[in-house]
Amino acid sequence: MKRTVPLTIALVVGVVMISTYYLPTLEEIYQLLRQWTPVIAALAFLLAIVSYTLHHTHKIRRKAHAWGFSIVSLVTFAVMLTVGVLAKYWPDAFGVWNGQSHESIFMWLFFHGLFPMESTMFALLAFFMASAAFRAFRIRNVEASLLLFAAALVMIGRVPLGEAIWRGFTDVQQWLMEFPNTAAQRAIWIGVGLGMCSTALKIILGIERAYLGKGD
Repeated sequence: MKRTVPLTIALVVGVVMISTYYLPTLEEIYQLLRQWTPVIAALAFLLAIVSYTLHHTHKIRRKAHAWGFSIVSLVTFAVMLTVGVLAKYWPDAFGVWNGQSHESIFMWLFFHGLFPMESTMFALLAFFMASAAFRAFRIRNVEASLLLFAAALVMIGRVPLGEAIWRGFTDVQQWLMEFPNTAAQRAIWIGVGLGMCSTALKIILGIERAYLGKGD
């Protein structure tokens, strides 16, 4: 029974949402279901907070690998949550930027905590991207050779040095980005769309039950 109820809800809601696209008479039902979206999102947010807290608390209790980072995660989460709640009642001291001043605790934590960490993360990603590009651009077959050749043309055309060598590099890289790259992106998005439709149908029909948790 506990599995039947969520499967039935997924089936009914999925069929109704799909039907509203083809049957304008169901517009009122569609709008009613959309009104439930913020409620479901809020409940999902609360569930995420509980799951997040339990996960890191369990790691700290067991002293699992890198459990010290779990302490940092919980402390920073509690601090930002507390400051965010206090900003509701004392916006002058704790509040967010109001267009005139951002000398608040919340924004100080945001600009001096989150921004530096994001910059560090993106700086590290640059090294991973360079490593992945080195492995991907090894000439093993015809496809890898074409990828290497096209990537070299785009990179040369993007930098001032390439334009200094030959002005045509800019036009070549622009053509590669506008036509072959756009065609490849559209093909990828078509594949993504088909995958989304396939996953949605499997959930509606009850074939995919991973969202129900363990035991299915």
